[in-house]
Amino acid sequence: MPRGPLRLAGSFVVLIAVLVAAARAGAIETMAREAFLMDMTTESVLMEKNADAPMAPASMSKLMTIYMVMERLQDGHLSLDDTFSVSETAWRKGGAKSGSSTMFLNPGSRVRVEDLLRGIVVQSGNDASIVIAEGLSGSEGQFALEMNLRAREMGLEDTNFVNSTGWPDPEHRTTARDLAHLAKRTITDFPQYYHYYAEKTFTYNGIRQGNRNPLLYKDLGADGLKTGHTRASGYGLVATVKRGERRLILVVNGLPSVKARARESERLIERGYREFQNYALFKAGERVTDADVWLGTSPTVALYIENDLLITLPRKARRGMKVSVRYEGPIPAPIKAGDRLALLTVTAPGTDPTEVPLVAAEDVERLGFLGRLGTALKSILWGASG
Repeated sequence: MPRGPLRLAGSFVVLIAVLVAAARAGAIETMAREAFLMDMTTESVLMEKNADAPMAPASMSKLMTIYMVMERLQDGHLSLDDTFSVSETAWRKGGAKSGSSTMFLNPGSRVRVEDLLRGIVVQSGNDASIVIAEGLSGSEGQFALEMNLRAREMGLEDTNFVNSTGWPDPEHRTTARDLAHLAKRTITDFPQYYHYYAEKTFTYNGIRQGNRNPLLYKDLGADGLKTGHTRASGYGLVATVKRGERRLILVVNGLPSVKARARESERLIERGYREFQNYALFKAGERVTDADVWLGTSPTVALYIENDLLITLPRKARRGMKVSVRYEGPIPAPIKAGDRLALLTVTAPGTDPTEVPLVAAEDVERLGFLGRLGTALKSILWGASG
């Protein structure tokens, strides 16, 4: 069988996208100390700033507390109608007496899980967070250990929780990147409970409080997630906006004021939608091209893509995109359907290439002896390769 260098088959230019690092595609600047903006579907990073630097998350760490609650609701170990008792500790550390964000729970009272959940999500109640921790794990310290174990299982390698509230502690740290991925897991894992994050107000114990997420009050498509603020962290926000089928997740931290948090978050979201776009290149199972076959019952085999190829890129990088299919061929028979035979490569100026395997669409049997002999003679006499 003739064998040569890797051949380019079906090389062509189309209008598509490629996974890019925002820093290489033209960075979006921000006044935030830490920031991370990603497309949720493709997980493409649209911008980042100190995204892996340890930071104090303040109440944004309540995302993990809420995640633990929703997980237990989903697996049936907890019901929205279950009740937990408000301990003296929860009241003193997180109630009205503490002077921190609170649900205004009364010590000794019993509170429904659904109310506690809304109290954490909407009101950022420290008392509600401690009640949940004690109710699920016996103590806030034990709950923090369980939070960390679950965080490791989820791949949040740069996160460490000391408490359920985000109360300042030198060891209570996370990163903007970890918070973005925690937000993604929350949205995808709990569609039946995620709606709580979009609630603008919640009234408990006769006290009505508004959600601190500034994007919920604008016509942006925002439906979550959580704010945070301490003296050490500055003003932060984990936010998400959905427009049509596309959802962006934003994390900012270290901003100087409530007003700056609102303005900068909106600006970054708008930049993300304006300057980046998702492009569908191929659908799962779609034929991409044909590859030449050596000594097969068919001279070619169809190559298809296994999964949808949806990629994000800057709008200005849309021109000049190239797609090529590379394989070493002709490919010797026999070939089985599903064999990975080629690589589809997407390139663009100033970006890293994206490579996706292509697989055989059908079986191709090897020719019998006479067929192989005839093909070999043609190859010798006329240079035919099929």
